Amino acid sequence: MRRIVIHRSEPDEEVPYWVECPSLGIASMGESMDDAIRMIEEAIELHIEDLIAHGEPVPPEDVDALPVEQSLVLDV
Repeated sequence: MRRIVIHRSEPDEEVPYWVECPSLGIASMGESMDDAIRMIEEAIELHIEDLIAHGEPVPPEDVDALPVEQSLVLDV
């Protein structure tokens, strides 16, 4: 499991939410929290595929760092 963090954008920002996956160093945006989650899930999948395709190591998942029931941290 990878930890994702959702942030509410500043009021003057065009997209209301941005989301990051710290263990992979990637981020995405979305019009809603659900949209932001879908976007980061897709970004995670594509990033890992790219790492593997280029023979680069895939950073370990965050399983040990999080309780089983925790998969989302919301910054409001």
